Amino acid sequence: MHRLWLAGISLSLSASAPLPRPAVVELFTAQGCAACPPAQAVVNALADRPDVIALSFSVTYWDALGWHDRFGQPAFTERQRRYAIVGHRQLATPQVLVNGRIAITGRDPAEMARAIRNAEPADPGPSIRRSGAALVVGADRRTARPATLWLVQYDPRTVLVPIGAGENSGRILPHRNVVRGLRAIGRWSGDAVRVMLPPASRWRRVVLVQASDGGGIIAAARIS
Repeated sequence: MHRLWLAGISLSLSASAPLPRPAVVELFTAQGCAACPPAQAVVNALADRPDVIALSFSVTYWDALGWHDRFGQPAFTERQRRYAIVGHRQLATPQVLVNGRIAITGRDPAEMARAIRNAEPADPGPSIRRSGAALVVGADRRTARPATLWLVQYDPRTVLVPIGAGENSGRILPHRNVVRGLRAIGRWSGDAVRVMLPPASRWRRVVLVQASDGGGIIAAARIS
């Protein structure tokens, strides 16, 4: 028996019932940003929910202001920049994108619950599964559009980071589901595709099927 909590409502599912499509919650944050720890705490609280894929991306544009974020990568900053271009928004932290569609600061748990609820798509999108060393994304003409297959690797542990400078100097910040790798591994446009996965690492892995150039998340799944 699975028990899920959606917007404060407890739902029981039989073992044979499929789990709902997970909502993808992407936090763009920086260890040097004083406004970010409350949003990080909200996202940390989502990390164990089976109906949510919570991912913490550290951006790099705060690094010049006194503290170099140990998890930051230029690819993560570029991902947020693409979202900003599509949504006509400025780069800012903290920022959360839910299913690539709804942007919020992420600091308010009630606002986060509403965003997860409101970002649920009408169509579940294509199936995603592993087949040995390959990834198979099924056909789905209803949600067909040019899309990128993203492989995201993340650390599910709680990582405590002491901050030695910048706006959060002297604090110890807890992080969960810290993204450690982001890689485009293929394309999807409505027909079934099969792509080879890179060798497994020590990190957990999820696959995102995302409309090209910073569009919405069409489907997502944990694969390891």
